[in-house]
Amino acid sequence: MVSQRIGRDAGGKRKFLAIIDDTPECRLAASYAARRAKASSGGVVLLYVIQPGDFQHWLGVEKIMRAEAEEEAQSKLGKVAEDLRTAIGIEPELVVREGETPGEIAALIEADREIAILVLAAGESSEGPGPLVSSVAGRGSAFPIPVTIVPATLTEEDIQTLV
Repeated sequence: MVSQRIGRDAGGKRKFLAIIDDTPECRLAASYAARRAKASSGGVVLLYVIQPGDFQHWLGVEKIMRAEAEEEAQSKLGKVAEDLRTAIGIEPELVVREGETPGEIAALIEADREIAILVLAAGESSEGPGPLVSSVAGRGSAFPIPVTIVPATLTEEDIQTLV
């Protein structure tokens, strides 16, 4: 069970969490989350998860690979954050974690009690909507907070009219 969320009545602000990865649809989720956050005087958190299986090497090589992965994560988060600042005028919180994505999402939700909504974007691939969206669809309790799934077919203009 997830800990009680800190609502606006208790001095908190509702935060929207979007996951940044290598998929093109992650920017759509970030845009939707940021626009919803701004419209509701909330905040947006962008999470990038570094997969742990990438570092099974000698210690020296492992350190270099970890540093490179961290640098790449910060770069990707920075680009999305800059887009959100420019287009929407909101300053996102940036978080990098290492581990399995679903577990790290759940851990961040537990750690930050202001995170109230997870925003994911479905992919357009013939292979399905993407692993995170599939995990939510496959088990209704995959995450302990409401999940908003943004269709990949939406445009920025569509998102503006929905928020």
